[in-house]
Amino acid sequence: MRFQDLLAYKKSFSLAMKIFDITKQFPKEETYSLTDQIRRSSRSVPVTIAEAYRKRIYPKHFYSKLTDSDGENSETQVWLEFALACKYISTEFYSDLLSESIEIGKLINYMLLNPEKFGVRKE
Repeated sequence: MRFQDLLAYKKSFSLAMKIFDITKQFPKEETYSLTDQIRRSSRSVPVTIAEAYRKRIYPKHFYSKLTDSDGENSETQVWLEFALACKYISTEFYSDLLSESIEIGKLINYMLLNPEKFGVRKE
């Protein structure tokens, strides 16, 4: 299997692209702060999932990368909260994006709790 086939990867990549699209509408003064931060954290989620999958022969690296990915996913949730509080996104759009992020967190957690299903050997 390729890392692109992982459900957590697919969903996190999709969320990062939605965030990219919506942040195009953020005010210019946010370019180097909120816009940059939320794009970076959301893109980091699928990137670190891919790294974890590639390092699955090393269980500690697999866990480390996945926990990094989970942390970036949580950071994205905070930036979404800021975007809502600043009225850059609607409550409905915030709820949709947050739901997707929560689902991604559950998928990452599933990978952490079931590493053998992803080719990780027990130490």
